[in-house]
Parts: sequence; C-alpha cells; structure tokens
Amino acid sequence: MSRAARTVKIGRAARTLWVRGIVLIAMVAISACAMKTAPPLPPALKYPDFVYPIATPARAEQAAAVDRGWRFLQNDDLKSAEREFASALKMAPDLVPARTGQGYVALAQRDYMRALTTFDQALRSAPTYAPALVGKGQALLTLKRDGEALAAFEAALRADKSLLNLTPRIDVLRFRDLQDLITSARQASAAGRLDEARAAYQRALAASPDSAVLYRELGIVERKRGDAAAALVDFTRASDLDPTDPSSLGQSAEIFEERQDYAAAEAAYRKAATIEPGAGFEAKAEAAAVRGRDARLPAEFRAIPAATQIRRGDLAALIGVRLDPTLRTAQRTQVVTTDTREHWAAPWIAEVTSAGVMPPFDNHTFQPGAALRRVDLAQAVSALLALIARTHPSIQAQLAARPALADVSPSHLNYRAIAAAVSAGVLPLLDGNRFDTERAVSGAEAAAAIDRLRALDESR
Repeated sequence: MSRAARTVKIGRAARTLWVRGIVLIAMVAISACAMKTAPPLPPALKYPDFVYPIATPARAEQAAAVDRGWRFLQNDDLKSAEREFASALKMAPDLVPARTGQGYVALAQRDYMRALTTFDQALRSAPTYAPALVGKGQALLTLKRDGEALAAFEAALRADKSLLNLTPRIDVLRFRDLQDLITSARQASAAGRLDEARAAYQRALAASPDSAVLYRELGIVERKRGDAAAALVDFTRASDLDPTDPSSLGQSAEIFEERQDYAAAEAAYRKAATIEPGAGFEAKAEAAAVRGRDARLPAEFRAIPAATQIRRGDLAALIGVRLDPTLRTAQRTQVVTTDTREHWAAPWIAEVTSAGVMPPFDNHTFQPGAALRRVDLAQAVSALLALIARTHPSIQAQLAARPALADVSPSHLNYRAIAAAVSAGVLPLLDGNRFDTERAVSGAEAAAAIDRLRALDESR
C-alpha cells in the first residue's frame, strides 16, 4: 500500500473515532441529565402550603417520579420538577398526583390560570382528591375568587380531616365572605333590589344561622317585598335568638296590627317597652289596645271617624269609649230617656247623661239620631273640661277665659261653653275667627276633639 493510501486510511479511522467520541460524550451527558438525582427535602420547604400529591395506588416507578418531582419542587428546581411530573404522566396519562404536581409547579411559577386549569383536569378524574382541591383553592385565592376558594378548601377538609392547617384559612374566608354578603345585601335593599337582597341575606344566614341581626334585616326586606308571613317568621326568629332586641318585637307588632290582631300587637309592643323604655313602644301599645277595643265595638262605632256628619248618639259613644276614666270621676244622677233603648249606643248614652256631660232634653228624649252641630260638641266639651279641671288646676283658668269670637257674642246662650272649648285648644276657630255654631260635625273632627281631651286628662 502506498504512503498516500495509508495516510487516507489513518485519517478516516481518526475521524471515525472522533465522531464516536463526540456521540459517546453526548450520550453520557444525556444519560447524566436523565438520571439526575432528586435532592432531599430541605429543612424549610420552599412551598410549605403545598400538599404532597400522594401517589397511591400507583406503580412504583410512577410514585417514584412523583416523589422526585415533589422534592425538586420544594428545592425550587421547577424545571426538574416539571420534567419528573411529565415523565410520570408519560407512564400513566391519567395519573392524578402527577397532574396535581404540574398544577403546583404552575402555582410556583405564578401562572395562576394555568394552575387552576391543571388542578381542574386532575379533579375531573378524582373530584375528592385533597391535594388538588387545596391547590385549586390557592389558585382561586390569588385570583381574588374568594367564594370559590372557600368552597375548594372546605371540600379538601371534608376529603382529608388531617388538613387542620386549612381551618384558620377557612374561618377567615368564611368571615370575609359573610361580610361581603351582608354588604351586598344591604346595598341591594337600599337600592330597592329586594329579590337580590333577600337571596344575599339567605346565603349569609346559611353561613351564620344564629345571627339575630341578619334575621331582623331579612324580615325588613320581606316586609318591603310584601311577604308579611315570611317577615313575621324572621322577626320571631330574631327575637328568639336575641331576647333583648326591641326592634324585632316592634316590627312583629306592626305586622300584627296590619292583620288586626291587636291583642298580639299590644303584647309585642309592651314586651318591647320593657326592653327599651321611653322609645315610644308604650304609646304604641296603648294605641293597639284602643284599636283592639274598637275592633270589638259595633260597626256603627268603627264607622264614626270616616263619617262626614255624625249624630248625637255617635258622640255619646265616642265619649263613653274614649273618655271612660274621665266619666268615672263624675257624680251620677238618675236620668230617664225615652228614645234610646233600641239604639246601638244606648249603654254609652246612659253614661254621658247620668254624668251630666250630654243631658237629655226637657221632654226626656236624647234624640240620638239628631245631627250634631259644633255648638252641641262645645257643650259636651265644656262639661268634660269641668270634670278634668277638678284635678287639673290650669284648666280652671281656661274655663274662665273670654276670647273674642267673630260670630258669637258674650251674651250668646252658649258663649261660655264655646269659649272654654276654644281656650283649652280642644275646638279650633274657623277662618275669620269664627266658630260657626250651626255647622255639622264630621267624625274626624269629633274624634280629634275627644283625643285632645284625653291628652289633657292624661297629662295630670
């Protein structure tokens, strides 16, 4: 073989060895990379809130890959961790722990939407897998979807009771969620979005079922919606939970009044008055008691306030019912009337005639059906003022007053009675400083006069 041929042959052999060496070096490098040993877990985990994606049941090599991925992750070697989890998924594409590990890698990379998607993929195969539920909750929390995060954490704790470190976080989220619900409920109520407010209060009560305040506020919303029955249930529940709450009792009392259940209304008002004296519940209780008594009275009596013109018998009934305590102070005389026996107001006519407040006519008739004039009302008012004045000295001065009246002179037969009624503020003058003695009296005018007299008597 010539020297040139030997030189070519040697050159070819050298090149072959060089290429083989390069290939061998590359293979060794690749092998070394593939066989990279996962480090031990550090004393302080990089991501202590992540939950180890336990891989049982799973084949040994799959579980080993997940474990290596976890150790890389906690050492913050995210690239190696991703490689190990991907390797496990190549062996078992539906391996939930490996998919969960990928979700935690995405969390560590702050790719929260990808993390959420990855955890959801894992949960589609295993809906109660606690590590994936915790990871999903953490992703949702960073995305400011607190309500969904709370649901994920609660589901994780139900699935794995050992995850006790979730409890404080769940408590905080529940409180925050409750506050948000209450705020949205109040805003919806103020804006008139009552169905929305009702739904928000109901969700808040599901989270805090022992809150008297929430039941009371829901009851107010139900009243606005026109559902008095539901409102009453809510107010009753609020009162049961907080017996010192007068507001719920007052709201219940108002509903009872609307239903004309005056006895229940009075009882609720009086109970509220014992809790918060001086808040006006006492007056409301008395008013409910009056309405209750009125409701048991004849229909003719209940029709008086709306009447455009009332009769003498109507006034006798008003005085007998509304001013019974005042009448009791009068000295009684035996009186005979010949035309009242069959009248619906006969018992009260007997009271006012024997007390001298509305005496019968000289022919012993009362004429209960006769139209009532302002002068007739003034005479009755004057007699009642005289009764009140016995224990109320300031009234005596008003009885002696002599006001100037445009249409009634001091020589008028009924001037003194009219003057007393006007001076005491029971019967106001009309336009032009007139009294108008012959003007018919309406039910509202008579009732207002009686209420003023009762206020004077009760002010003693």
